[in-house]
Amino acid sequence: MTGGKGEMETPERLRLGAVVLTMGNRPEELRALLDSVAKQDGDPIEVVVVGNGAPLPELPAGVRTVELPENLGIPGGRNVGIEAFGPSGAEVDALLFLDDDGLLPGTDTAELVREAFEADRKLGIISFRIADPDTGETQRRHVPRLRAADPLRSSRVTTFLGGANATRTKVIAEVGGLPDEFFYAHEETDLAWRALDAGWNIDYRADMVLHHPTTAPSRHAVYHRMVARNRVWLARRNLPALLVPVYLGVWLLLTLARRPSMPALRAWMGGFKEGWTSPAGPRRPMRWRTVWRLTRLGRPPVI
Repeated sequence: MTGGKGEMETPERLRLGAVVLTMGNRPEELRALLDSVAKQDGDPIEVVVVGNGAPLPELPAGVRTVELPENLGIPGGRNVGIEAFGPSGAEVDALLFLDDDGLLPGTDTAELVREAFEADRKLGIISFRIADPDTGETQRRHVPRLRAADPLRSSRVTTFLGGANATRTKVIAEVGGLPDEFFYAHEETDLAWRALDAGWNIDYRADMVLHHPTTAPSRHAVYHRMVARNRVWLARRNLPALLVPVYLGVWLLLTLARRPSMPALRAWMGGFKEGWTSPAGPRRPMRWRTVWRLTRLGRPPVI
């Protein structure tokens, strides 16, 4: 607002929205999450809840809803939520993506997000710290860097957590949304690599916390197949040709070294083959300077 002579113009705060994807099977947890979003300090956050192939339970007044007739997968469902805010989420400046069984324990998370984006115009994505609500523990897999021993250390990173992040909508407008065809697994890294290649930064912030019960990703029946298939697609879509066999060879060796059960290994190998024999989507290999940037950040794109 511009006042009289000598008065300073007050800058507008970033407009935040939130996208929550649900299968409709955790109504109590979903309600608690939405309550925690509503309690955030600062301007109210507009929320869209997407029912991914499932009817939605009764939700608080003011929450926008989208019920999809079929399950589009995690990236497809979240992309629908983005578009509910206009093309590439244009109605807001940044979107929070939150798991439906998560909860924001602090009321200052939204303000911390606004401050971070306002302080760094090239900051495109913020990955929150996920902590178990009972133990406070953060699993290593939820720290999006190789040096994950200290989850309380914030740092610049090369990927982010899909259900606990804030993404500037300018990033989505510039590089596109999540890859629908992935359905589940590695869709965040695909978007992260495209964002980094376009010059955006990604931060892991230990002080922005989402409470989420400790779980194992292998609880999903499709886990092993889709992890392998999407790993191949990720490489085929984004890496320079010379790095594709190196990256996938390293992951093949790492998978074998972990000694998975025979059913899990069969599913993984089937997915690995599927990744080579099925369309991976558009190929936009990152520049070599992006490869070097990833390497300097501690995560060269060969592992």
